[in-house]
Amino acid sequence: MLDHAFTGPPFTVGIEEELMILDPESLDLAQEIEPLLASVPSEWEGQIKPELFSAVLEIATRPCAGVNEAGEELAKLRALVARLAGERGLAIGAAGTHPFARWEEQVIVDRPRYRELISDLGYIARRELIFGTHVHVAIAGADRAVYVADGIRRYLPLLLAISTNSPFWRGHPTGMMSSRVPVFRQFPRQGIPPHYGTWEIYSHRVETMMRSGAIEDYTYLWWDVRPHPKLGTVETRVCDQQTSLAGTLALAALITSLARRLCVLHDTEEPLVEYPSELIDDNKVRAALRGMEGRLVDFRAGHHVPAPELAKRLLEELAVDAAELGIARHLETVWEILREGTGARRQLASWERNGRDPREVVRGLIVDA
Repeated sequence: MLDHAFTGPPFTVGIEEELMILDPESLDLAQEIEPLLASVPSEWEGQIKPELFSAVLEIATRPCAGVNEAGEELAKLRALVARLAGERGLAIGAAGTHPFARWEEQVIVDRPRYRELISDLGYIARRELIFGTHVHVAIAGADRAVYVADGIRRYLPLLLAISTNSPFWRGHPTGMMSSRVPVFRQFPRQGIPPHYGTWEIYSHRVETMMRSGAIEDYTYLWWDVRPHPKLGTVETRVCDQQTSLAGTLALAALITSLARRLCVLHDTEEPLVEYPSELIDDNKVRAALRGMEGRLVDFRAGHHVPAPELAKRLLEELAVDAAELGIARHLETVWEILREGTGARRQLASWERNGRDPREVVRGLIVDA
């Protein structure tokens, strides 16, 4: 079986954010990752990284004791990259897509993994001009980690709905709250993962793909949630990138609280229902289209209900777990989203308010130093 590091301590947290490098005048993407990387202070080395395109950077916290500590570090990272960008006449933005940029104009980062990705997937990879928030939660025990990933699987559409922040693509509203979803949907091995059940089954299936030459290692499984054996975490990858730090921490708190709840259920030997992938995927499409303003399948009731109804029930069910983890205050931001709308709704409001000028939408996505 695969080697793993699911040894704890449990519920430590790591957060990754994919951010835009912007020209502050044109508000288009700027191909400036290399100068920015060269200016990163040594103490932050490895926490500010390139992605596929030269106009994208990733910031990543170290493993932190919890969401609160991760939030403090993420705030410093955001401020640092915004300052470094400002010193070079650039700006940093945050959302699931850039409202008007075109993928054809983007420069691929000169790194072996990205060159290989373009060589393997071509047009599919070249179109991947999208930005996500990834949350890692450490889990003690390999079977427990697979149980947690399997358990989060049914909540992926709801997490996407809460996080929707990409209503534009190539200068136009798409009619979707998450335009990021259909772009990434072209990739292989993405979206709703299989229900694995046990670490033995997960290991066998990953090793089968590796032996066949389909993938180099498990990191080429780009599922919306996946066990990460090397890090000893369950990584949730379904969320659109959030413009505000508070939005990112709300998602991290929700996911971490859910992971804790699932660990409790695992330890009490509560069986998980293996919901059909096609039903969860149908829910995900509904979430991408309408976000929190639409209806999702309630697996318990077996019919559609308003998305906020599902979110309220989940928040109530996770209240004890959030309190135990000391992160209940971050879930208040989720309640705010239910009242005021997601980032996608704010972007659309800016579009209408400012004469349908996509540049003004981008201006509202800039991260302050």
